[in-house]
Amino acid sequence: MIDNSAENRFELRENGHLAWAEYRRQGGVYQLTHVEAEPPLRGTGAAGRLMQQIVDHARANRFTLRPHCSYARAWFVRHAETHDVIEQEGTV
Repeated sequence: MIDNSAENRFELRENGHLAWAEYRRQGGVYQLTHVEAEPPLRGTGAAGRLMQQIVDHARANRFTLRPHCSYARAWFVRHAETHDVIEQEGTV
């Protein structure tokens, strides 16, 4: 996973295809606005692996996440062990 700050998105490349999570940054909070995977990756779990790597990156770099898109919100609901990186004001 890379943080492509020029494009304001986290990217994961698998088998030559891309999954990404677009974000807006406000200080130490990354608002996840859209998560998507190229068609060959859909249904393979690539977006979920990307989300886990984003969480790991947030922990390592001490920033928080605010999920806005429906995929990110649903992913955080299914992964309660990751709620330590969600902005305290926001709810999932």
